Amino acid sequence: MRMRIGLMSGVALATAAVLTVAGCSDSGSDNGTDSGAANQITVYNAQHESLTQEWADAFTAETGIEVELRNGSDTELGNQLVAEGDQSPADVFLTENSPAMTLVENAGLFADVHRDVLDQVPGQYRPSSGKWTGIAARSTVFAYNKDMLPDQLPKSLLDLQDPAWKDRWAASPSGADFQAIVSALLELKGEDATRQWLAGMKENVRTYKGNGTVMKAVNAGEIPGGVIYHYYWFGDQAKTGENSNNVALHYFKNEDPGAFVSVSGGGVLQSSTKQDAAQQFLKFVTGQKGQEVLQTGTSFEYTVGSGVPANPKLVPLAELQAPQVDPAKLNSPQVTELMTEAGLL
Repeated sequence: MRMRIGLMSGVALATAAVLTVAGCSDSGSDNGTDSGAANQITVYNAQHESLTQEWADAFTAETGIEVELRNGSDTELGNQLVAEGDQSPADVFLTENSPAMTLVENAGLFADVHRDVLDQVPGQYRPSSGKWTGIAARSTVFAYNKDMLPDQLPKSLLDLQDPAWKDRWAASPSGADFQAIVSALLELKGEDATRQWLAGMKENVRTYKGNGTVMKAVNAGEIPGGVIYHYYWFGDQAKTGENSNNVALHYFKNEDPGAFVSVSGGGVLQSSTKQDAAQQFLKFVTGQKGQEVLQTGTSFEYTVGSGVPANPKLVPLAELQAPQVDPAKLNSPQVTELMTEAGLL
């Protein structure tokens, strides 16, 4: 019954998404497959808006191809693309996490990414299917208040299901970031272990909306720790540090599920009538110039392509000891089902 309810909710969401697109698009052709001017591509963007705008501006300066961005969340835009199918005006889809990419891939909506694009990104940062590629990455961390948890840090993400952690950690379970982490747990440990961990989480966790809010709560001493991605802390430290000066980051390492590195994805829609320009954009983002935008920018995500090292302020990817997870196998519908069953959604 829960699965049927989940599917019905998904259909309702997808229908609403189609209506949203219909409302915001007034430049397409009658058949809905033309994404606008001949020298322009449309990117459905769930990445940081400022980062993708920098990519788009630099790409346009180099190629003369204009980029129209339509911004939204991973889940929102992934469902939107599935609902639109081959009538979508999108040429490219960019996400913050990979489960939404898998959702679109499983619907058969991606074209093959060109070999010269794939060759710019090492195999561990793109799916085995070759239907899309990693464009950036972010590390799972346990952010903790330095005065409240000096010597009592969890050794594993799995420890947080223990009653000893009741009301001592926080998360934002409704967000795509956290659901990507649960997707990795499901892939690494299986359904039974994930269901058990989520049951323990339901008993122990204090929920907030948004990773930034979790970090603020930890910083203020409302809660000792929280599971977030690394870049929230680095981004705040690069500004005033007012939301993170009392916070330190604990990296789980040892190939623990809590050391999961989430891959941000980019793919070209099979329905796009501008395949060459769309592939060029993906090649630019994963190429040296695109990755340097990421390296020197303010998103503090990890570079994954063209041998460009990450921002030197970050712990190097090679030192994170992340578990090996094929992004193509991360399953967002099953995660939603399990989290709903646990009472977390």
